Amino acid sequence: MIDVGIVGGTGYTGVELLRLLAQHPDARVRAITSRKDAGTRVPDMFPSLRRRYDGLVFAEPDKAGLADCDVVFFATPHGVAMAQARELVSAGVKIVDLAADFRLRDPAVFERWYRMPHACPDLLAESVYGLPEVNREAIRKARIVGNPGCYPTAVQLGFLPLLEAGVVDTRHLIADCKSGVSGAGRKTEMNLLFAEASDNFAAYGVKGHRHHPEIAQGLALAAGSPVSLAFTPHLTPAIRGIFATLYAPLTGPETDLQALFEKRYAGEPFVDVMPAGSAPDTRSVRASNMLRIAVHRPAGTDLAMVLAVEDNLVKGAAGQAIQNMNLMFGLPEGAGLEALAVLP
Repeated sequence: MIDVGIVGGTGYTGVELLRLLAQHPDARVRAITSRKDAGTRVPDMFPSLRRRYDGLVFAEPDKAGLADCDVVFFATPHGVAMAQARELVSAGVKIVDLAADFRLRDPAVFERWYRMPHACPDLLAESVYGLPEVNREAIRKARIVGNPGCYPTAVQLGFLPLLEAGVVDTRHLIADCKSGVSGAGRKTEMNLLFAEASDNFAAYGVKGHRHHPEIAQGLALAAGSPVSLAFTPHLTPAIRGIFATLYAPLTGPETDLQALFEKRYAGEPFVDVMPAGSAPDTRSVRASNMLRIAVHRPAGTDLAMVLAVEDNLVKGAAGQAIQNMNLMFGLPEGAGLEALAVLP
């Protein structure tokens, strides 16, 4: 049985980790931290978890016994994981960070976008980017995994077959993406209030979003050279879900796009390539670890258009983190993650 620690367990990704791990056959949550809510029982904060975590209490990080865990998930703001990583790794603990501390390979790029120097560039150099569909074998051997962001997961997996096959012009990639409000985290901000977000639709981060360099990094690796990407995120009046509409000019108009995607993701447990002509919706993946993709060639154009949907809290965060944990410990990749989407 794998002993799990969660740092920052009171946010949306923290409670999603708890929900998914409650169904895991080979893992148990041994410790969970919260400075603000230390001493509070988990089910007193989250009644949905009653009878699963009745004995689990939020603790101060230095009193939680994290070093006695086999793996620690960091569901925290940026900068927290890298501050504690060295001590935990030295104690033999594996780390899955759901923030950005171990996503960007270049410390200078991290500092430019997150406005803080990287605390452990040596550990960053050995960490593995946790996109299983790309780095599965490296993840199996990793001590530290940087879990991808929600937008980057959908955008990279949507573009990946096109870039690997070299059938699109990488100078003109467009990612038009939408997210539910839970992607912003469990916090009080004016634009996230119900009266502000409901019955509304708005772009944000237009001048530059922190996920842009992460996406560009992954796409460049797939293409074998730098890419030019226009990425625009939008906030939708929904709680969960990412919908990414991706465009790329084709260099080989004769390419069978459907066959290309089906071949690339054949056997992938959590990527579903839908039949030709399909249009996925976010409800079809809600609360599941599945990412669904449909690929089109709009009439009268030389464009490939990809539609990719995922639950931002599951495949876009906690579910993918558990998928990475399973790989790191030699478990079946889908352990604890086989639940179907919730409908309606």
